[in-house]
Amino acid sequence: MVIVALLVILLMILILPLANRHIEHNIEYFLFAMGVAAAFVSGVFSYDLIEHIFKNHLLYLITAAVFLSGLLFEIFKDKFKKSIGTVVTHIPLKIFIFLIIIILGLTASIITAIIASIILVEIIHLLPLKHKDKVVITVIASLSIGMGAALTPIGEPLATIVTSKLNANFFYLFNTLGIYVIPGILALGFLGLLYINKLEINNHFIIEENYVKEAEEIKKVERFQFIFIQAFKIFVFILALELLGAGFKPIIDNYIIHLDSRLLYWINMASAVLDNATLAAAEISPAMTTEQIQAILMGLLISGGMLIPGNIPNIISAGKLNIKSREWALVGIPLSLVGLVIYFIIHFVI
Repeated sequence: MVIVALLVILLMILILPLANRHIEHNIEYFLFAMGVAAAFVSGVFSYDLIEHIFKNHLLYLITAAVFLSGLLFEIFKDKFKKSIGTVVTHIPLKIFIFLIIIILGLTASIITAIIASIILVEIIHLLPLKHKDKVVITVIASLSIGMGAALTPIGEPLATIVTSKLNANFFYLFNTLGIYVIPGILALGFLGLLYINKLEINNHFIIEENYVKEAEEIKKVERFQFIFIQAFKIFVFILALELLGAGFKPIIDNYIIHLDSRLLYWINMASAVLDNATLAAAEISPAMTTEQIQAILMGLLISGGMLIPGNIPNIISAGKLNIKSREWALVGIPLSLVGLVIYFIIHFVI
């Protein structure tokens, strides 16, 4: 009965935000409610769980980073806007996007996924693109950051947990995943370049008009009240992911971790809505071969790009750029599915 109830909750998480606009616009609170429900259903909701969640330093670090970056952007947005404008006038936009996606992806493992995402958001804010085009570039860049951050233990929680659990050295994940991740980041950069190249942006009046409109939107959303609300929403989002990870642990422990690595690779698409660090902690074992570890982690990393809850860059970017679940899914799901198929062929077939 518990498993059935958890599967129903999982289906609700996947379907309702895409089917109901009210839920989509309040995705953080919806996921929090689903997390509480999952924790109650699985019998893990307790004072100890709440205490454990609120002791997670990332909860406060991410929230504070988002809040402070919003304030700094509000203070320096005119200078930042001028700098970005200068760069874009000297470098073709498609090359600039290509470089941003690659540089943030490759450096995320050093500067952390949080910082890379904040930098991405402030740059995307000021690009002379329509909102729908910003969504595409943001999804591509967030996947690049999410993959790149996994190359060292300081990049993101998944990498920290895996390195610790395997008792591995600092460069273990770089040596194990780099051969897959680095070409993937380069491919994502090239994809961003191709997308910008195909945009009909030759009409300067349209772009200028759009840029002015976007600038007004920036002024509106970066007010103190909005900055505070967005930071609070991200706080709730992380709470929700912690609760969901704890609530779905019975399914992970009893059914998932015993499966063949080929099957695990695809089942790890669950990381689109569940904390990938929790899944990695449950699935990874020192007894596994390098090939098994590669398969599990690549499945988690690529699937994380599908939906907003998939990883930290998604949450930060979607929150600060006001990207809705439906908008993200329309780009993230096909992008990640193509990536999963390509990596599956490379890893298991060739």
